[in-house]
Amino acid sequence: MVAGLVLAFVLAMIATRLRVSPLLGYLLAGVVVGPFTPGYVADQRLANELAEIGVILLMFGVGLHFSLRDLMAVKRIAVPGALVQIGVATALGAGLAWLLDWSLAGGLVFGLALSVASTVVLLKALQARKILDTERGRIAVGWLIVEDLVMVFALVMIPALAGASGADLGWSLVVTLGKVVAFVALMLVVGRRFVPWLLHIVAHSGNRELFRLAVLAIALGVAAGATMLFGVSFALGAFFAGMILAESPLSQRAAEETLPLRDAFAVLFFVSVGMLFNPAILVTDTLPLLGTLGIIIIGKSIAAFAIVRAFGHPAKTALTISASLAQIGEFSFILAAMGVALAVLPPDGRDLILAGAILSIMLNPLVFWLVDRFGGRLIPGEGDHAISPVEPAAQAGHMVLVGRGRVGSLVVRQLGQTQHRLTVIETERDAGEAATADNIEMIVGNAVDREILVRARIADARLLLVAIPNAFEAGQIVEQARSLNPNLRIVARAHHDAEVEHLEKRGANMAIMGEREIARRMIDQALIGA
Repeated sequence: MVAGLVLAFVLAMIATRLRVSPLLGYLLAGVVVGPFTPGYVADQRLANELAEIGVILLMFGVGLHFSLRDLMAVKRIAVPGALVQIGVATALGAGLAWLLDWSLAGGLVFGLALSVASTVVLLKALQARKILDTERGRIAVGWLIVEDLVMVFALVMIPALAGASGADLGWSLVVTLGKVVAFVALMLVVGRRFVPWLLHIVAHSGNRELFRLAVLAIALGVAAGATMLFGVSFALGAFFAGMILAESPLSQRAAEETLPLRDAFAVLFFVSVGMLFNPAILVTDTLPLLGTLGIIIIGKSIAAFAIVRAFGHPAKTALTISASLAQIGEFSFILAAMGVALAVLPPDGRDLILAGAILSIMLNPLVFWLVDRFGGRLIPGEGDHAISPVEPAAQAGHMVLVGRGRVGSLVVRQLGQTQHRLTVIETERDAGEAATADNIEMIVGNAVDREILVRARIADARLLLVAIPNAFEAGQIVEQARSLNPNLRIVARAHHDAEVEHLEKRGANMAIMGEREIARRMIDQALIGA
């Protein structure tokens, strides 16, 4: 555990500095302590047991964040789109498996594993580009929800299909579906009432430690009970435990309280997966690996792009969905481990899946960069010029706002009702489309880029408002702006004293901290009539 967690931390830090997902660092930590690389070798048996707990908590988290409302909002494209894309990727994977002379069952498991994207990688990529709450982000998340649901169903059905043949196959499917229906019915009828009631009682005890323990007991207890009493997988039990808990008013608190433990065991799960990877496959099976990577990055992306365009959505939306899905992750690992354990998938298949995951996660930032850089140019009429046709800030003395999120949108709303000229810089078109007032102009791009600040004519501006929440990025923007306009007044947003100090050192005239402003207003109210 020590070796896995420490190495995972070190390599994840390096991955983060290289602007790739920390998940890559976790996997590489497992490779380093695994039996296929020289040096220290961790306990594989213990790693597998810890990975089981990691899977339970991972699936519990998936259920906890499952949103039927988010899915229903984009169901017309997310449901058929995800199902068709899964079908295409599974068929391509099965075709590659046929060329490698694997069984049909092994090919289907292999194809399914290549069809589902990593939740962790996808959400991080959308958050980094500030498009999680845009139309494109909602479609991608809804698409991912459908993929997750299909994989949960696959985890239930694969053991039943693997353990039966001929005349027993139909009966095995009936029995398995019967057990699943019984478990789901019990959770919907009893669980929906009992779990929120229990959490309510524990929450009113005022004992935070007991509340945290109750959430973990529900997650692990339901998962274990589902396996022992109904014969369904740990994954399905944990998913439903999270889904039932998500309906409780205390779901947000439950998610926050268990997040550190869920994250720690998720790390150990990815480390244990990395331990199974044999790096020699990069040399011994180069062509199959290239085929696997081609299915993940090219095959899935082309299928997703074609589907999204067929439903009449803009090309930029299609490119974003394609880039988001051009990787695989946690569900792929779970399917691969199950396939090998059931002797359905050969160990080489698992190695190809792991190698494909590591390489696709590593290349995903590059895929997004290519989409951001060349997507608008390759598709006529969809570049940045279509977004901001007006020459920004044609006159001097204007104001510049960076970020149109929760804080920035309030600034835009108020200044839009005045005669002040405002130029808004936002990284994505979706967040800026609502700014239609005559005195407000939009520039799409990242304000960290000096060229974007030049386009906003920051040298002629009288005020810069930096409303983004990321203090590190805000500091870079402040520093760039100060170098372009030494007399510019700069006001930035901060969350705590260290950020205030950092921003002021970079050149901000003022850094406004939310808590301090709330305290100031409270003091003003307290002194009324005193």
